[in-house]
Parts: sequence; structure tokens; C-alpha cells
Amino acid sequence: MELQQLKDTLKVQIIESLNLQDMTPDQIDDKAPLFGEGLGLDSIDSLELMVLLERNYGIKIEDAREGRKAMESVEAMANYVMENRKK
Repeated sequence: MELQQLKDTLKVQIIESLNLQDMTPDQIDDKAPLFGEGLGLDSIDSLELMVLLERNYGIKIEDAREGRKAMESVEAMANYVMENRKK
């Protein structure tokens, strides 16, 4: 899967996992922060995203600092998945 396709897939998965019914993938900027002033996600949402990564890509994030870095934006998540997913 190429990077842009993965970003698009992640956007759909984020919307579904977090029940963001009023949002479309087009509304999520690849580089926008997922937490705080960007998408406005919180710590509960970060747990949901960690479950999403484990369930869909076989990636288990153990280190909180690594998780924060990996989930800064859709682009960061896509790059993290490309580097760490189980083949």
C-alpha cells in the first residue's frame, strides 16, 4: 500500500473508530495535529487509536512517548505504520 492510500485509509478508520459522524476524510488535513488545536482528540481517543493500530496493522505501542510521536497527525501515523507494521 502506498503512503497516500494509507493516509486515506487511516482517515476513514479514525472517523469510524472515534464515531466522528459529522466528519469526512476530506476534512482531515494530513499534517494537522490530531490532539489539541487540530482535530481536538483527547487521551481516551488516543487509546482508541492505539487499538486501531494493533487491530488493523499488528502494531502494539508500549512507550507513551513513542505513541504521542506516532499519533501527532495522520501523516505521522501513516509513516509509523509503514515503518512498523507486521508484514
